[in-house]
Amino acid sequence: MSIFVRDDLSSGARTGVQGLDDILGGGLTRGRLFLLEGSPGTGKTTIATQFLLEGARNGERCLHITLSETEDEMRESAQSHGWDLSDIKLFELLPPESLLDDEQQQSLLYSSDLELGETTKRIFAAFDALKPDRVVLDSLSEIRLLAQSSLRYRRQILALKHFFSTQQATILMLDDLTADVADKTVHSVAHGVIRLEELSPGYGPDRRRLRIVKFRGRRFRGGYHDFVIDTGGVRVFPRLVSAEHKTDFSREMLRSDSQELDALLGGGVERGSSVLVLGPAGTGKSLVVLTFVVAAVARGERAAMFIFDEEIGLLFSRAIGLGIDLQKMVADGNLVIEQVDAAELSPGEFSERVRNCVERHAVRTIVIDSLNGYQAAMPEENALVLHMHELLQYLNRQGATTFLTVAQHGLVGDMKAPVDVTYLADTVILLRYFEASGRVRRAMSVIKKRTGSHEDTIREFRIGHDGLRFGAPLVDFQGVLRGVPTFTGEKPALLEDIP
Repeated sequence: MSIFVRDDLSSGARTGVQGLDDILGGGLTRGRLFLLEGSPGTGKTTIATQFLLEGARNGERCLHITLSETEDEMRESAQSHGWDLSDIKLFELLPPESLLDDEQQQSLLYSSDLELGETTKRIFAAFDALKPDRVVLDSLSEIRLLAQSSLRYRRQILALKHFFSTQQATILMLDDLTADVADKTVHSVAHGVIRLEELSPGYGPDRRRLRIVKFRGRRFRGGYHDFVIDTGGVRVFPRLVSAEHKTDFSREMLRSDSQELDALLGGGVERGSSVLVLGPAGTGKSLVVLTFVVAAVARGERAAMFIFDEEIGLLFSRAIGLGIDLQKMVADGNLVIEQVDAAELSPGEFSERVRNCVERHAVRTIVIDSLNGYQAAMPEENALVLHMHELLQYLNRQGATTFLTVAQHGLVGDMKAPVDVTYLADTVILLRYFEASGRVRRAMSVIKKRTGSHEDTIREFRIGHDGLRFGAPLVDFQGVLRGVPTFTGEKPALLEDIP
């Protein structure tokens, strides 16, 4: 389902997993059976444990029936997350080789020697002994193997469902998909199905994502959602839908700390718009966006920079050489700078970090430097464009002004960007190298502005200890934007001729 309506979160059984209840539209429906499926290592047991811990925190009775792990293994895994399972009843259904002493014989069952019907009766007995409100059954693969046929397996699952439903318990069944991936028996029986997936990119760590396959009677957030397993459990990053986030704000004109740059932009940039700074490496893209960061802080606003390509310490040193003290802005709490490792960060988590800056820290100027690094976190170019579209629309609707940089391939002549997002940005600033009088120079022009008029000239600029310095329009040159200009006048009005 593409339209998401937030339900009353108190009506469902919360999972205790950050972000998952939001995707589910309020948690799991109480008294129903749900399936959590995914290959080994995707995080099923971690999510199931969080589900039970959340119930225990609310004073509910919780039961974990395991057919694949020992109690010691479960407690060791919980300890790695800092969890205490003392309020959760653990019931083991294990083969005899796990038997250690006579005392354990009273709580252990021999699943390898039991027929399927007997195994089901033992599960019912464990339930009747506790009368739990929440139950986790891990995993269905063992029951499927005991059933030996699809018909018998389905009948046993239906028997479990009908028994649990009469007890008004919320059931979460886990399936590791090792027995028969194509078997969808439980899909038709379950009230809802959550699927976990693990992707292995060519470089970097594995990526995990989930989607809600079905959920009867509930509107949920469809599509794939990134998630990570950290110390403390699973964190899910709901897919950003910009249409859900609308705020009222004044679309005032924002100026930089450079009068010449503002003149090129027709007076500045509009609040709640996006600006793309495009050019080859070294032309000054980061410095251009820094001028707007300095101006935002001077207005008393907070700004945030997400740096993909440069080490923060080097950025601080480079900015000091241009007369900009970023470190002081950070110390004063006016600027948030995050170093982003594209190989380690999923697109969903990045969007979550940006949202956190806007919604929790009232940041109104966002810098993403650069999209080249952001693209490295994407599986393909189309995904980058879609992610950027939703992120920019969200920021625009929050009244945040966004500055993006893209490094084009090459230095002079024909150049191409790794991904074309010029149509997404409201304003596009183009930077170029060009040769004149035996020197390599820089030029700037504004080639697009949706929100108003702008200067259509091409101006030379220079980077110095006091920031950006601009020259007069290059009216006597042709081909500056191609990097190989032709002089057509009598005397070039270049920057060194300006007092």
